[in-house]
Amino acid sequence: MHKKSITIALAGNPNSGKTTIFNSITGTRQKVGNWPGVTVEKKEGLISKFGYDLKIVDLPGTYSLTPFSIEEIVARDFVLEECPDVVIDIIDASNLERSLYLATQLRETDCKVIFALNMADVALTKGTKINAEKLSELLDLPVVFTVGNKNEGIDTLLTKAIELAGSPAKIQQKRKVKYSKDIENAIVKLQDFIENKVKAKLAYNLRWTAIKLLENDKIVKERILLKAGDKRDELLQEIHALRSHLMDRFNDDPEIVMTDERYGFIAGIIKKTLTSSSQNRVDISRNIDFFLTHRYLGFPIFILFIWAMFQLTFSVGAYPMDWIDRGVNLFATELNNLLPDSVLKDLIVNGIIPGVGSVIIFLPNILILFFCIAVFEDTGYMARAAFLMDRIMHVIGLHGKSFIPMLMGFGCNVPAVVAARTLESEKDRILTILITPFMSCSAKLPIYIVLAGAFFSAKAGTVIFAVYLIGIIVSIVSGRLFRTTLLKGADAPFVMELPPYRAPMISSLLIHMWDRGKIFLKKVGGVILIGSIIIWALSAFPVNIRYSLDYASEIVRVETLYEAEITAAGKFERDVIEKKKDMAIAKLIMARRAEKTEKSFLGKIGKSIAPLFAPLGIDWRGSVALLTGIVAKEIVVSSMGILYAVEKEPDALQSALVKSDITPLSAFSMMLFVLLYLPCIATMGTIWRETGAFKWMLFSVLYSTSLAWIVCFCVYQGGKIIGIN
Repeated sequence: MHKKSITIALAGNPNSGKTTIFNSITGTRQKVGNWPGVTVEKKEGLISKFGYDLKIVDLPGTYSLTPFSIEEIVARDFVLEECPDVVIDIIDASNLERSLYLATQLRETDCKVIFALNMADVALTKGTKINAEKLSELLDLPVVFTVGNKNEGIDTLLTKAIELAGSPAKIQQKRKVKYSKDIENAIVKLQDFIENKVKAKLAYNLRWTAIKLLENDKIVKERILLKAGDKRDELLQEIHALRSHLMDRFNDDPEIVMTDERYGFIAGIIKKTLTSSSQNRVDISRNIDFFLTHRYLGFPIFILFIWAMFQLTFSVGAYPMDWIDRGVNLFATELNNLLPDSVLKDLIVNGIIPGVGSVIIFLPNILILFFCIAVFEDTGYMARAAFLMDRIMHVIGLHGKSFIPMLMGFGCNVPAVVAARTLESEKDRILTILITPFMSCSAKLPIYIVLAGAFFSAKAGTVIFAVYLIGIIVSIVSGRLFRTTLLKGADAPFVMELPPYRAPMISSLLIHMWDRGKIFLKKVGGVILIGSIIIWALSAFPVNIRYSLDYASEIVRVETLYEAEITAAGKFERDVIEKKKDMAIAKLIMARRAEKTEKSFLGKIGKSIAPLFAPLGIDWRGSVALLTGIVAKEIVVSSMGILYAVEKEPDALQSALVKSDITPLSAFSMMLFVLLYLPCIATMGTIWRETGAFKWMLFSVLYSTSLAWIVCFCVYQGGKIIGIN
């Protein structure tokens, strides 16, 4: 028999632990996408529990259902129009009063609500005790204590949710907010008018609809007026008359009065259900913040954390990176021995494996970077980073809230650009979008690791950190320039909640890390694979090339020469001569492959654009690799793998780079160009969509690429002048 399906929506304030509970319930069985028509992230999880198929939907974090932001609109529309069987309201038990505002609004929608008093352990350490039974009695809904990061109370919560889903649908009106007499009379009058005059069936609860119309909710108003038909004007007059009466009565807007009365209702509940201990308690978060958000110490500590993140990414990631590299080269060697000589073999051994393999080896580094970012988010330090950066962001003309999209840019620029839509000012939003691509995304990290590992070895982590820091400096300078020219405007005030520090749940960190890592793997199996095949085809054709040397005859001559020496040598000298022979033949093979690539279609393209990059210290191979990076930055490494990696040995690409004409100065110049030049196609498309104007996308491309050329020219030529190689 088919199991019954139940849809459960998770609602709650930001920082209430909602995502932690979602991860705890669903584990890795999650699907991430966007809500229809908007770019707010949508998360769903499907699990089987207690004989039911449960669909868990993680709604965007919101403080209320009043439609001021897109998150609030998405959350409200899902509750009202998708009609989930149960809504679990995740409440921060240590901040009950603030959390209950959203709860009262959910109760007014007539949906089935269950309270999860999360972070109960934090509330107890603060001396706060909540009478869950009394709270349940007063609001006539189930209440469950949970500790999301310890997986406590989750099964009880799901059991109660399933019971509530199967209970009678009738919700008692007496358990909802009771407004003052004048407002209640206005609600009843408007209810009666809609019921008697509007014949079309409404999708929403009648009392809730009347409340929203009195609050002048524009979205609900538009939807109801469409249903009103020929009674539209009468309905508008009735709404206006009732609102005017209430404004005269209270000398304030009805929505403000109703908000005050909701808080009055909440205050009554708090008084009966919450007790606070008068004991002196140590606020751990406040003590930690004394150092981490200190006026002078906070910023150096933040820089230290970011530096440590990149050192960890490079040093720890080097071990699994080496294992994967050896595995890729072993696989290539085995295929090279097994497959007969053909175009297909050349494609696989010299195209797909070097291209995809040269990128896939950086998966450990990418995962470590995402893990560190997840730690910042889950511990609560991300909000502190925004707070610290507020002063610096004001130099640009922005505020600390803009730094969150920029910090997200270290992971991927696409969601970072999308995150800028939470900013209220259009100019702030566009300015943030324009400077966010200078935050070096994870797709660029493999390029830095290859170049820094080849030319800076032990100092590679510090060099990579310096590149990221330069990106931040460039974004600040560019932002100041844009604010004083293209996007003039006053600085916006900044108020941001600093949530308490929490111990992150390992499973949650791993889920966040893997979700973002999957995007990298999809690129490897998609765009990078296709890019590798295209790069190989351009480097493999034309087939009939006139070489400057008969390499086949030369290889035979070298083999004959060394065979004679080996025959004449003693037993202990033969191994040494054998190695010399292998090295001489490998050198000839490398020279042949290099000449073939240089005279291929790819080589011709590289030679044609080489003069543009020559003043930056970048050769024709590097210029071709940068050109392919327009599609996706990971393809730069893939292209370099095909163009440079001519030996099948561990660290083949880095070895080939060291043996080429590239110097540490030109390698650093190339790293800076990768940092600053135009973003990938996906980011360009997102900039166009989010700004709503092609001109801003075009400006971003032209400005960033021109700036990259100028900066790299100054660095490379300046370095040569002062004697740096």
